[in-house]
Amino acid sequence: MDRPRFSPYVDVAVRAVREAADVLRAYFARPPKPGEVRYKGPVNPVTEADHASEACIVSRLREAFPDHGVVAEEGRGARADGAPCWYVDPLDGTTNFAHRLPWFGISVALAEGEHVRLGVVYHPALDELFVAERGAGAWLLSGEQLWRLEVSRTARLQEALVATGTPTDIGTTGNNLPQIVTMLKLAEDVRQMGSAALNLCYVAAGRLDAFWEPDLNPWDVAAGALMVLEAGGVVTGMDGSPYAVTTRSPLATNGVLHPQILALFQTRLEGPFGTSA
Repeated sequence: MDRPRFSPYVDVAVRAVREAADVLRAYFARPPKPGEVRYKGPVNPVTEADHASEACIVSRLREAFPDHGVVAEEGRGARADGAPCWYVDPLDGTTNFAHRLPWFGISVALAEGEHVRLGVVYHPALDELFVAERGAGAWLLSGEQLWRLEVSRTARLQEALVATGTPTDIGTTGNNLPQIVTMLKLAEDVRQMGSAALNLCYVAAGRLDAFWEPDLNPWDVAAGALMVLEAGGVVTGMDGSPYAVTTRSPLATNGVLHPQILALFQTRLEGPFGTSA
């Protein structure tokens, strides 16, 4: 199999993500210290590791691309008018990390306007590196093994393994409990694993057949969404609107299941699906 030819942007992003992963591993290898975990909201933790990982990634991106914008979850960086913009989630799955559950990732994406150009997602615990660049496909490097990602071919919802997440404030308009209940009845099973970026990569890899979640942010979604698209899947808003960097409530599927799930969300469920698509 021919190896993909990625741009220098990808090389920088991969190096930054791997360096940040070393930072996270050092924190993860020991019990949390008192005061290391704080809360931005009632159930929205942030750790010292989030900040340390973010500082590492943002520093590398600014060093390599001083004219680019950088928007990161914990507040570092800023947009630059008219310039490409990096979206950084330095620790996607902070709740898992804080409890020392080894299912969390690092997500970095580069967007030009509303369009995502590249995405890099790394799963430190499994040493799985997901990379996608527009027009070059989506790829997984696991140890020394490299292969191109393809979405599943599951066509029947009752045979589909799907995943979701819940908003940090379950009382908001993004409450998706009705969708979860319906999917538990109709799909093979539902997973809530705690990292939107990894869930999207798993759709791209055919490990999951669909993923949806309301009230996310660009740093949660951008890299993984491109992964799904480059692997042959479909990503829209939960209302069916075309995907863009500003999409807050994505639905990502293998494509075959997309009309079925959209129809469920739009016609069989009552209540709001989020403040915006």
